[in-house]
Amino acid sequence: MEQRRLAILAKLAAILLLSIGLAGFITSDDSSGPTTFTDDRGVANQPFPNNYRTETLAFMRTYLNNPVGVREGAIADPVQRTIGGRLRYVACVRYSAKDLDGGYRPAVERGVLFVDGRLDRIIENATESCAGVSYASFPELERMAR
Repeated sequence: MEQRRLAILAKLAAILLLSIGLAGFITSDDSSGPTTFTDDRGVANQPFPNNYRTETLAFMRTYLNNPVGVREGAIADPVQRTIGGRLRYVACVRYSAKDLDGGYRPAVERGVLFVDGRLDRIIENATESCAGVSYASFPELERMAR
C-alpha cells in the first residue's frame, strides 16, 4: 500500500515538474505577451506567400457553406499590412456566394492573413486591410466543387 502511494506521488511530482518546465515556453522573453512560433516580433518582414492562390482556394472550400456556384470571384496579390501590431501579408478576396435558399448575396470582401508564408486565418472585416488593392479575376474560385 505504501509503495503504491509513493508511486502515485512520484507521478504527480513528475507531472508538476513537466508543467513548470513547459510554462517557460508559453511566455515571451521580453514579457510582452505569448511567444509565437516565429522569431518575428511584429516588425520583421514576412516571407511572401508563394502558394497564396492555392491555399486560399482550399480554405474557401471549407469556409463557404456552399462553395458551388460562386460568382464575381476576384483576388488581389498579397500586400504587407500591419494587423494586430504585426507586419503580415494579406491577400484580399472578393466574391458573391449562394445563400442557403439558392439566391446570391451581394459581393463581400475578405482578407486572407498569412504568417510565415502560410495561410493563418481570414479577416471578416477587411475594409481597412484591403484598401487600395487591385483585384484580378479568380476563376478557380468560381469553378469550385464540393
